[in-house]
Amino acid sequence: MSDEATVFESSQADPLRSAADAMALALQAAKDGAADAQQRVNEALPAISGFVSRLTYTTCYAVSYGVVFPSLLIARAVPKENAIIHGIVDGARAARDAVGGQRDLGEPAELQDHPHIIVPGAETTG
Repeated sequence: MSDEATVFESSQADPLRSAADAMALALQAAKDGAADAQQRVNEALPAISGFVSRLTYTTCYAVSYGVVFPSLLIARAVPKENAIIHGIVDGARAARDAVGGQRDLGEPAELQDHPHIIVPGAETTG
């Protein structure tokens, strides 16, 4: 009967041992997979960064070219001595003067010309 008990115990121990071995193997595979994934991310990151950088550059270049080229083409096609050009130039000057006037009104009192400024070495009246 002791032989039968030994056989029964060994048959019970084998499934538990194989389950433990399978769990250890799965844990090791997960660790290896995580390390491999980290390595692949580190290898792919410069390529993705370069792609995004190139995409940004190309997009900005295309937009700026698409805006500047037609604008210059139209500006060169319109004769310089006509009412349209004189209107654009006068409007630009008026806008510049209006912005300059708003800037002068928006300055703090300390920065505007003040009649009581004391200059070192100059005589004061008062």
